[in-house]
Amino acid sequence: MIKRLTIIGTGLIGGSLGLAWAQRRPELTIVGHDRPEVLEQAEERGAIDKKAADPVSAVQDTDLVVLATPLATTVRLLETIADALPNGCVVTDVASVKEPVLEQAADVLPDHSTFLGGHPMAGAEHSGIEHADPLLFENAVYSLCLPEETDEDALEGPLAPVVELVKDTGSRPLVLNASRHDRLVAATSHVPQLLSVALVNLVATTEEQDLALQLAGGGFRDMTRIASSPFGMWRDVLVGNEREIHDALSRLRRGLRTLRNRLIEEDLEALEDTFAEARTARDAMPGEGKGFLHPLSDVYVQAPDEAGVLHELSGHLLDADLNIKDIELQTIREGTGGTFRLAFEEADDADKAVAVLSEAGYDARRP
Repeated sequence: MIKRLTIIGTGLIGGSLGLAWAQRRPELTIVGHDRPEVLEQAEERGAIDKKAADPVSAVQDTDLVVLATPLATTVRLLETIADALPNGCVVTDVASVKEPVLEQAADVLPDHSTFLGGHPMAGAEHSGIEHADPLLFENAVYSLCLPEETDEDALEGPLAPVVELVKDTGSRPLVLNASRHDRLVAATSHVPQLLSVALVNLVATTEEQDLALQLAGGGFRDMTRIASSPFGMWRDVLVGNEREIHDALSRLRRGLRTLRNRLIEEDLEALEDTFAEARTARDAMPGEGKGFLHPLSDVYVQAPDEAGVLHELSGHLLDADLNIKDIELQTIREGTGGTFRLAFEEADDADKAVAVLSEAGYDARRP
């Protein structure tokens, strides 16, 4: 049983974890360590119960340590706290690159402790404890990466209390090894960040930048939203996952070269095939999962561009006792409306949602 846990780093992610656990597991004692002014805010907001002046004292007598710090800091902290960890303590992290963290944990942590890599696929446009939110992880995928020598059965045995805490944040655990995680997030998270920056700079360096930005539609805004992320959030990630990012960029470059060649050759049939392949892959999201992850069932709903339409739509589902697990606005044009993707836990719920929304006059369908 986990009765006392320590969060080192009580900013956006660590603070949000603390708030979620404080609400859903009030019997826990949550100790926090960060800069004094951050700890004051974390305590005022209820994300932690106790403050620790340093990492070593923070982990004494604790059952679980959560390192919610940037990658380089996490790697350094593993060695700092190693000798102070009590018997049976579990250590986890939230870094978006896993191999360097698991390698360091294997090298420096004592045998009487256990390490479980973690990466919640959630965030916000702003950092800091002031932006922490107990619902930040709701329905988000939370990657769990075991050390090589640890059997996956441990997740249903000694590590089961940690998995339950992850679920208590509202997230959906997904088990995969560190190298696979880093390869996949390079393509799905790290390269998209670089691509977003490149797209904005492409427009920003045109001769008619202001006019180009006015012409930018919803698709451009969707693809470049993350370009506003501060570089400080990405410095360690880009260095820590450099090899996989290079590989993904090489594959992207080959793909762009192929598209360019097909345009030059005016091979519209080949371009159509490429578009069809991309559409098929995109429509399959979120797709089948491994480990604990259970795929959701989608419903697509067309809705007019009017104030209150989302509230009305969700109200019909609430009246039918149907819980939306995920929602995404896929396309929107001013005055014409757009398409919402609604995800449900079970296929039966999705089918019921189609019936409810269709009866209410919406164009609703299963993919």
